[in-house]
Amino acid sequence: MMLLAALALLAWLWLMVAHGRFWQAGPVLAPSRPTASPPVAVVVPARDEAAMVGRSVGSLRTQDYAGPLSVVLVDDGSGDGTGAIVRALGDVTVLDGAARPSGWAGKLWAVAQGVAATDAPWLLFTDADIEHDPRHLASLLAHAERHGLDMVSEMVALNCASLAERTLVPAFVYLFQLLYPFAWVNDARRRTAAAAGGTVLIRRAALESIGGIAAIRGALIDDVALAAAVKRSGGRIWLGHSALARSIRPYPDFADIWRMIARSAYVQLRCSPLLLAATTLGLALVFLVPPMAAIAGTPPARALGLLAWALMAASLLPTLRRFRRSPLWAPLLPAIAAFYMAATIGSAIDHHRGRGVVWKRRAYTERQA
Repeated sequence: MMLLAALALLAWLWLMVAHGRFWQAGPVLAPSRPTASPPVAVVVPARDEAAMVGRSVGSLRTQDYAGPLSVVLVDDGSGDGTGAIVRALGDVTVLDGAARPSGWAGKLWAVAQGVAATDAPWLLFTDADIEHDPRHLASLLAHAERHGLDMVSEMVALNCASLAERTLVPAFVYLFQLLYPFAWVNDARRRTAAAAGGTVLIRRAALESIGGIAAIRGALIDDVALAAAVKRSGGRIWLGHSALARSIRPYPDFADIWRMIARSAYVQLRCSPLLLAATTLGLALVFLVPPMAAIAGTPPARALGLLAWALMAASLLPTLRRFRRSPLWAPLLPAIAAFYMAATIGSAIDHHRGRGVVWKRRAYTERQA
């Protein structure tokens, strides 16, 4: 236990000092206006979103943007009247999605159809469960203009109302930042690339330079795949947090969040048992060994475990402040991380039982492109 506790402490010292300042609050896009207002097309892929699509698309129709703005919703085989709800709103182009070709992920096929329906030089990809502040689009364009960016993405504000959300959602954001430190994503000299699918503003020329949406057609973690392709091609990308857009999708129960994680966690590991084993062992060392050593270790191991646990808890504090959560949640991070580890293992079990990724009545077996 002494050796494991020492390794865990060294890991936390490295994470806090040398891992892209992942634990910090991260950049937030401030409201602003661009000097130019080029045409923008918003592409919204939607499948069975009747409960939320009215609010989402309604917020896009009321954007305070000086330039030409069009909204294209692609109804991807909904069975709940999603398309009819949006048609009733007016001022929105609604496309009935064509049959999905082999090798395409459903969402990306819907996005590709939306892109083909417009020739605007800027495209905003967003989900049908995101509500946008009227200043949002203008602020995205202003940031891209000011910094010469080809792609701007934001992690939108997430619901944190139910007990399950209050317990697990802040850690979801924290773990995403651990996996993709925003400072590294936004550094053109580093290969790290990521995006958050709820808000992706992209220059059409940058999208065409990678071969369009077809270049990532099989990707199940499509936002990260798109960011990686753009950055590899020499495009400049930026990822931050949004104060101007929020998810309106609720996760009332722990089982809902489990399913949200499990649908893509194993894909993130390229459906590799070896990567799953390595990731599980690494997470266990970082998140589980410190409290185990602090509680059940010898006195020296206990001291090392307590110090590692303290660093771990301190690293969560900026995220807790973002969600207006009590700092008393910070010492519970090992238990919360164990939930995410279990859901990831559950994702792998589902895959190897032949269930693959199931989302909105559609099963996928393709690996991430």
